[in-house]
Amino acid sequence: MTSPLSRPGPAVLFIVIAVLLDAAIKFAVEVYLPLHRTYDVLPFLGLFKTYNPGIAFSLLSDTNGWALVAMRLAIVAVVIYLWRRTAPGQVFALIGFALVVSGALGNILDHFIYGHVVDYIRFHVGDWTFPIFNLADSYITIGAVMIFIQEFLLNGSGKDKA
Repeated sequence: MTSPLSRPGPAVLFIVIAVLLDAAIKFAVEVYLPLHRTYDVLPFLGLFKTYNPGIAFSLLSDTNGWALVAMRLAIVAVVIYLWRRTAPGQVFALIGFALVVSGALGNILDHFIYGHVVDYIRFHVGDWTFPIFNLADSYITIGAVMIFIQEFLLNGSGKDKA
C-alpha cells in the first residue's frame, strides 16, 4: 500500500489542517479558560491552561525563545529530510513524520503568536499530575511512536527493494 503522504500535496494539506486545528483549540483555550484553574472532564482528565516557555516538560525554559524556534526549525528540517527518504509503502512512518512536523510547527506558531506554548491537557490521579501538554505535543508523541513501530516492530516493511 502506498501512502498519499509520500506526495507533497497531500502531505502539506495534512500538515496545514493539523496545525490549524491545534491553533484553533489553543485560541479557544486562551479566550475561554482562566490561567491555572482545573476543569475536570473525567475523573483523571482535565483542562488546565498554563504557559510553557521551553520545550517538552518545560525543558530549556530559560533559553531565549528565538533559540528554541531555531532549534525546532532545525528539527523540522531533519524530519522532513528523513520523510523525503522514506519509501511510499512505509505508511506508519509517513503518517508519523507528518504528525511530528505538524506538532513542531504548531508549537513554533505559538511562540510567534503568544511568546510561549499554550498547554491545557492535564492527566491526573489524586494529587499526582502528568506534565500539562497540548494537541501539538500529542502529534509529536504519536508520530514518534508510529515511526518507531514502522522501523522496529514492522522491520521497515514497505521499503522499496534496491
